[in-house]
Amino acid sequence: MDATLVVLVVLAGLAYAWMNGMHDAANAVAASLSTGALTPRTALPMSAVLNLVGALMGVQLAQVFGTHLATVPVHRPGPALILTALLTALAWNTLTWWFGLPSSSSHALIGSLAGAGFALGDRVDWHLLAVWLALPLVLSPVLGFIGAWLVMAILLRLLRDAAHERAIRGFRMAQSVTAATMSLGHGLQDGQKTMGVIMLALGAGVGLGSDQLWVTSTDPSPLGLSAWVQLAVGVSLALGTLAGGWRIIRTLSRRIVRMTPATGFAAESVASSVLYASAALVGVPVSSTHTVTAAIIGAGSTAGLRAIRWGTVRQILIAWLLTPVVTFLLAAAVALVLSRIGR
Repeated sequence: MDATLVVLVVLAGLAYAWMNGMHDAANAVAASLSTGALTPRTALPMSAVLNLVGALMGVQLAQVFGTHLATVPVHRPGPALILTALLTALAWNTLTWWFGLPSSSSHALIGSLAGAGFALGDRVDWHLLAVWLALPLVLSPVLGFIGAWLVMAILLRLLRDAAHERAIRGFRMAQSVTAATMSLGHGLQDGQKTMGVIMLALGAGVGLGSDQLWVTSTDPSPLGLSAWVQLAVGVSLALGTLAGGWRIIRTLSRRIVRMTPATGFAAESVASSVLYASAALVGVPVSSTHTVTAAIIGAGSTAGLRAIRWGTVRQILIAWLLTPVVTFLLAAAVALVLSRIGR
């Protein structure tokens, strides 16, 4: 039974990675598609390949997710806990995609893991959850908004006398680069989160606790994360990105603010900088969805508050607030029901 559960966890993890790619494809390409900097035929394959490359670039965030968030019991309770969390996060991502709401896949996964662990009586590191995970996920949209507003304000001042058509062409070319960096940053961030969760379940299935899962800070675990887990998650993430996720792309590209090549460049460059700095320099997970959405609002608000479609922003903010709460409660309820059925 343990082997069956572990297989189900791996499949659920890859399904979650695929949905993550489709759900968050808009993060990388929505701004460039909106301004005509890229076409769908170019943007999605490019983003898919770079998501795969980003997923293969490191394991630091995977270690945070795979060792410190919760103490997962070995053997049957452990894989069942992870399976519950993955299926809950997958269901929530599917629901928010259906309504075209750019919610955080990271918040959904963290909320689900914490809820399932809490319901089953396992130790959840609430201090780490608040300081090392929740705080960066909250701060990232603030940094995205302020940073994009500042960059856009500086660009408007520097280019006020520039030839309009030449400036537009230049920013469209620059957006091709920033869209690529957003894709790479998303793979670096979200790919590792899924890897860490799968490794946690694999370790529990073979009797390795979270404190035994990683050999060193740089060496992959005894189960060989650097090989098949990284590759499988990266490929799943890339295939999901290739599928699109057009409901959320339309929300980010059309329903928040009228995007120009300059605002798109400002939003993408700031958002990708936050993703890289948090993953490579600090080693903390942030939400690419929250960061790029806030950056789009920040860059667009330089044209005045009336330029923002606040009705859409309000719907997005409600989804952001509901995501960790709903996934926590839903995962906890499912975990309790499954634990009683399994007795």
